[in-house]
Amino acid sequence: MTAFVQAYSFVFSVEPTSIDQALSDPDWVNAMHEELNNFTRNEVWTLEAKPKGARVIGTKWVFHNKQDDEGNIKQGKISGKGLYQMDVKSAFLNEYINELVYVEQPPRFEDPNNPNHVYRLSKALYASTPSWYERLRDFLIEKGFKIGRVDTTLFTKKTDDDLFVCQVYVDDIIFGSTNEDQCKEFGEMMAKEFEMSMIGELTFFLGFQIKQLKEGTFIYQEKYTRDLLKRFKMDDCKPIYTPMATNTKLNINESGIRVYQTLYRSMIGSLLYLCASRPDIMFSVCLCARFQADPRESHLSAVKRILRYLKHTPSIGLWYPKGARLELLGYSDSDYAGCRVERKSTSGGCHLLGRSLVSWLSKKQNCVSLSTAEAEYIAARSCCVQILYIKETLLDYGVKLSRVPLFCDNESAVHREETGAASGFNDRERYDLKSSQTAYASKAQLVQNSSNT
Repeated sequence: MTAFVQAYSFVFSVEPTSIDQALSDPDWVNAMHEELNNFTRNEVWTLEAKPKGARVIGTKWVFHNKQDDEGNIKQGKISGKGLYQMDVKSAFLNEYINELVYVEQPPRFEDPNNPNHVYRLSKALYASTPSWYERLRDFLIEKGFKIGRVDTTLFTKKTDDDLFVCQVYVDDIIFGSTNEDQCKEFGEMMAKEFEMSMIGELTFFLGFQIKQLKEGTFIYQEKYTRDLLKRFKMDDCKPIYTPMATNTKLNINESGIRVYQTLYRSMIGSLLYLCASRPDIMFSVCLCARFQADPRESHLSAVKRILRYLKHTPSIGLWYPKGARLELLGYSDSDYAGCRVERKSTSGGCHLLGRSLVSWLSKKQNCVSLSTAEAEYIAARSCCVQILYIKETLLDYGVKLSRVPLFCDNESAVHREETGAASGFNDRERYDLKSSQTAYASKAQLVQNSSNT
């Protein structure tokens, strides 16, 4: 087992591949010293003589730069309104451990007087996410922040007419405010309390590229898409204009040639992550994902077609314009008995907040629907659940919605909701329908999409 000690350099743009290469650059040497000093300052370890018979864990340097989507080193300051990112220094996250653990001295940084000594750990080299979150939560609440009703990693604070929002993801914090001064004060407060570093304006996070413009914000995954195509050797493929043919009906295809299961699953997993900003491929990817247990050539061909479509559209993303009216709308639909294997239907839906798409879904229903009306009603139920979730989340931002229209293009499903006749649906779905129907009737208004009837 190897303990990894991460060091971050914010000046040198090339990440070293070996300790010798790192030691030849003063910036990386300074970063390594800073990391070791953090361990000493936070009393993470103590240098001792190696006990007889003790098992010692090896250590290894891992060099990594915080970069943006263009590979530039992330270093920034707060200037203007927008979203910003901070991250906490790793040594601060260490918590006390009860076990007796010994690790080797970091390579090339051995104590000259005691080169054969080892470090006895008082705290973990790696962070404990729960303990870090609990301390951060208590600190923010003490400073007047409110924790999210639905998302407990969301913290908000209202001051007069200004709103401050803070989102925590492990050791990264994304924050923004309608008041620029509040952002500066927050950055200084966090850096002082938690030894955090300011990365700057949010432009790249977890594979997502973010462009913050005067007219709005654009979120996309072009770099991730191109890396995905390159990883699966599809970067030179012939582009195509649709992710899947309209008449595509995949089945088990037991007589087809088996393909490498690990490759197929890796492709599906990568594409599912891309669906977070690409609703246009969600149905196609979810359909192909049903055959991961025993993929065949026909399934792989369908996945490769999606990749060819991504080759044609690598920069498609989500646009969130400023100044849009905060009106929540829901749309639901279903693909009746579209699954050729189990004859189950697929629920589909999307939700728009003003002119912005904020949620979408494509999910195979739990059991076989006996009619199109039942399939449509089950799809509407799924969309209603999401509406209730969005409404609760919006309360943290000071947005309260009373009635939310949910558009459905099936007259029978609308009639059953209006008359309360949904109890005639499949017994296996009845419990889920009943549990959401009360909230469904009181919180959302099911209306017929006149444009589709």
